[in-house]
Amino acid sequence: DGVHALEGLTFNIRNGERVGLVGHNGSGKTTLLRALSGIYHPSFGSLKVEGSVATLLDLSSGFDPDASGYENIFLRSILFGKTKAQTTRLVDAIVEFSELGEFINLPIRTYSSGMVMRLAFSIATSINPDILLMDEWLSVGDADFNVKASARLRELISNASILVIASHDPGIISNICTRVISLEGGRIKSDEAIG
Repeated sequence: DGVHALEGLTFNIRNGERVGLVGHNGSGKTTLLRALSGIYHPSFGSLKVEGSVATLLDLSSGFDPDASGYENIFLRSILFGKTKAQTTRLVDAIVEFSELGEFINLPIRTYSSGMVMRLAFSIATSINPDILLMDEWLSVGDADFNVKASARLRELISNASILVIASHDPGIISNICTRVISLEGGRIKSDEAIG
């Protein structure tokens, strides 16, 4: 009963690996990322993830539109497993990076979509995880902010022990990844080292 989005997957990812997930839409890439992040749990089999995980999947989820940007920093950080004390130490840097200024004290329902994305990106990238999970390379905000955001992403990737990124962009896969797992119909079609 039900649909099995992923089936019969067996693989290990070791420290230092940069894994690209490729395949057509519906092949299971995002579902696999969600399983690795703990959003989805396997209905059978086992999944073992060791280390702190940061996900750059759906940046806009987990926000309360009636709470201020400042309050949402704390709400969102809870989703990333951060304590109030840990978040308090990061707040100033998050606000500064987001470039929201006084808007940080307004409800985020008053923000433009670009402002919400800048805040979400600033929160999500404020921690240095062991494992970084990404669904496509992110573009957030205007051109100037994107330059800054891309630099931060490259820094996160270089600091993470493991990167897993789903992408349709062959350039991103060849420039960043050391290994490619190709999915088709929720199964591994190929798993190869590259570069």
